[in-house]
Formats: sequence, structure tokens, C-alpha cells
Amino acid sequence: MKNLNLKKSKEYFRKAKKFIPGGVNSPVRAFKALGMDPVFISKAKGAHIYDVDGNGYIDYVMSWGPLILGHADERIIKPVARILKKGTSFGAPTKVETKLAQLITEIYPSIEKVRLTSSGTEAAMSAIRLSRGFTGREKIIKFQGCYHGHADSLLVKAGSGSATFGVPSSAGVNKNIAQDTIALPFNNIEKFEEVVAKEKNNLACVIVEPIPANMGVVLPKPGFLKKLRQVTNQNGIVLIFDEVITGFRVALGGAQELFGIRPDLTILGKILGGGFPIGAFGGKAEIMSLLSPDGPVYQAGTLSGNPVAVEAGLSTIHILMKNKFYDKMKHLSKALESGLRQVIDRTAHRITLQGCGSLFTLFFTGKKEILDYDDVSTCNVDTFSIFFREMLWRGIYLAPSQFEANFISAKHSQADVEKTVRSAEYALRRI
Repeated sequence: MKNLNLKKSKEYFRKAKKFIPGGVNSPVRAFKALGMDPVFISKAKGAHIYDVDGNGYIDYVMSWGPLILGHADERIIKPVARILKKGTSFGAPTKVETKLAQLITEIYPSIEKVRLTSSGTEAAMSAIRLSRGFTGREKIIKFQGCYHGHADSLLVKAGSGSATFGVPSSAGVNKNIAQDTIALPFNNIEKFEEVVAKEKNNLACVIVEPIPANMGVVLPKPGFLKKLRQVTNQNGIVLIFDEVITGFRVALGGAQELFGIRPDLTILGKILGGGFPIGAFGGKAEIMSLLSPDGPVYQAGTLSGNPVAVEAGLSTIHILMKNKFYDKMKHLSKALESGLRQVIDRTAHRITLQGCGSLFTLFFTGKKEILDYDDVSTCNVDTFSIFFREMLWRGIYLAPSQFEANFISAKHSQADVEKTVRSAEYALRRI
């Protein structure tokens, strides 16, 4: 198949670079590591997106996760349209905020009170500040390869299988702030216990993606999350689950429902807003009560709880609660994964497929299992880039990075799955 006609996309990208740093408003969109310019999208419907040159694609990015119901679902569009006629934002309380907050607490037993924000980054930053206010301690633990937004204290460079103390991974991050962040290898409980034993009186919180999806989909070892809960409980350390991606996706109640673990605080986003900007953090009432205006920990946001995002979120969640939604998603996901595994076997490529629920990643490495960031780092990004382009030419839009998850929506069909599998086999045989 010949390369796509992307003339207009190239033209728009050239113009965008004049006015927007790198031509994009989020770095991964630039396709910089893929050896090509990004595709500019003009519209979408269901499981398909269409670029400005008229090319159509089966979409596995789904706006990086929020669109579990697919693009432009009328069940979301209609209630949002009704809200828009009343106004877009008021900077004042609305009853729909309370409805969404109540629904979250009913679905997530670990959340007794919740504060809405405008993004996952904002929610993560606020949850950490709240943890410090609650414990009176300064240091935090995160895990290498887990992404919690771009707040300074969370942009700490991953080490190589050992603890990394305060090494910023981005220019502009204050070293004094970064020094309070300890980055540990995911799935290494021995290193975690070792660091906690040394730093327990200084640790405010441990923040973790219970199923990391920002370095590709990595599953926790059996007992890893349970041990995190046990050790943090024993030492008065706040445990934060970042479920911005996994919340409402791997199960209605997120990863904490799957693993039966209740964190002290939870961060939500993406699906929570039904395709509109939103974030949230919530948890134990005794911790959340420290937030202003009730307590001394300040947090605020002009557009927090705006009625458009809240209504979209409410409509989305109500649909997810009906008609065995997750059973249907599981069936579709298994069909795609099964087809891709067969292709990998037939083409004898060194690829590891990992997934959970409607998330999946193809890791271009010979490792049988990906357990941490060091394993992810063994991937052949050049081979992935070739595969991505081959799939794009065939109308399959995958996450444009080896280190990201792909997302399946309820609008993906068996026909979409079959075309994706055929395209993957053709692409892999050309590499």
C-alpha cells in the first residue's frame, strides 16, 4: 500500500510550528520519534477518526482514554447540548457537581469525599499537597515509569533498577523540590521496604499507578499492591492510587475494585469527564476535611466542576453501569488480543503483548514479560516506529509512542478487530 496523502496535515503542521512550541499542545502528538509529521484530525465518529486530507482510521487512541463510549456518542452529546444552552461555566456551585461527587463515592468505597479539578495533573499535585498537610512530612515515593502529570515534584528521572533521589527529568524543575521525591522501580517490593525503613518518618505519601499505562501497560506482580497497602498502613504513610487511566476503564471501580485494595486517596480523570477536561481526587473524610475552606490545605480552580464536563461524566458513568458493559468490553478486547498474539506467533517477531481490560500495548522486545521501566527500556523503538507507520498507512491509528497504552472503545466492532489483525500481520511481514 502506498503512503497516505497527508499534504494538508503537513501544511497545517508547518503553520502550527510558527505559533505553538513544537507545533503541538502536548508533546506525544508531534510524532517526533516516528520519523514523520503528525496527522491533523478534522472529525470523528464511533471508533473512527478522519484527518484533514480525508483519510479515515480505526482509532485506538480514543483521545488517550476518555472515550470509552467512542467518539461523538449521541447519549453524551445530547445532555451536553442541553447544558450548553444554560451556560458553560458559572464559577459557583451547581447541583450536578454534588450528583457526580455522590456517584463517585458510591462506586469507589475508598472515597468518602471528593474534590473536582480540571485535569489529572492538578488532581495529583493537590493530592500530594494534601498528604503533606495531613502527615506533616515532606518526602514522597513514586515509581519509575509511572506518570502523574507534569507538576515539579513528580518529574523525577527514573533510575536503573535502584532508588533515584531527587534527579529532575525536565529542565526548569527546582532541584530542591525534586529532592523530596524518591523514585523506585515498579514491582520491586524489596527496594520499597528498604527505602521505607530508612525514610518512614519523612514520608508523606506513596503515589502509584496500580496498573501503569504511561510506559505501556505493565501489570503489578501478585501481592505487590497489597504489600504497598500493608507497609503504608503500618507507617502512617498516605497511599495514593492514580487511576486517571484505569478508573472506570479496567472496571467500573477501577484497579482498586480488581485487586480489592482501598487506598487513602484516589486520583481520577479522563473517562470521568466523558471527553471533556476534568480531574478529581478523593478519599478518607479525615484527610479530605483538611482542604480549604474547611481546613488549612489550599486548593482551588476557576473551572473546577464546570457543568459541561460534569454532565458528560454523569451521562457516561450511568451508561457504564448498565447492560453488562464490561463483559462486552472484555469479549472485544480478548478477541483483539487473541488475534494479535496469533499474528506475532506466525510472523516470529520479538514482541510482547500486555493488556488489562480494554488497555493493551505491543512491546517490541524479546522479554517474555514486562515488569518495570527497565524492561520497557529494552524495546526497539525504531522497529516500533516502522510498525506504527505501516499500520497508519493501512488505516489503523495506534498510540504514537512505544511507551503508551492503546484503548478500545465500546464502538469498536468485530470487523474493526479483524481489519486490525490483518493489517498487523501485513505490517509485521514487511518489517
